[in-house]
Amino acid sequence: MSGLLVFVAVLGAPVLHAPVLALDLFKPLKVPLDFGATIGGRRVFGDNKTWRGAIFMVLGPALAALLLTRWPAYRDALPDDVAAAAPLLWGALVGLGVVVGELPNSFLKRRLDIAPGTQRRSLGGIALIVLDQADLVPGVWLCLAPVYVLPVATAAVAFVAVAVVHLLVNVIGYAIGARSSPL
Repeated sequence: MSGLLVFVAVLGAPVLHAPVLALDLFKPLKVPLDFGATIGGRRVFGDNKTWRGAIFMVLGPALAALLLTRWPAYRDALPDDVAAAAPLLWGALVGLGVVVGELPNSFLKRRLDIAPGTQRRSLGGIALIVLDQADLVPGVWLCLAPVYVLPVATAAVAFVAVAVVHLLVNVIGYAIGARSSPL
């Protein structure tokens, strides 16, 4: 289960991206990934998936991986293939996985006419909420594959762990007034 340690680098994504969002920095990069394209009259991903976000969501884990691997206990506990790879490379692949992992869910929500940042309170809506919390795991699994193939059991544990932690963060964020809804 040492493969779970690669997910620690994911924390670099919100750490780097949050101040960019809060201060609305790098405005020229605030361009939708889909450039406004539509399929069947609906946006492909929507306005919330931007080039600015993609860049900082890749850079954050890359920098986090670089910093984390300076800590010998962390570096030595990584899977051999990850530890042998350049930290900026595997960190960037993890960050790319975060971005790639979010896109299918955004695409599906646009097809279902679910506005960005909102949810449906149906059984399907609950499934999308859970998927939304951990959609980065399949993305990381896919994008990290050139360096390390995450075992299925590790990916499953990561999915559950990421979903639970993300839900808890959302609830705490709501409780302190940083979010408008707990989910």
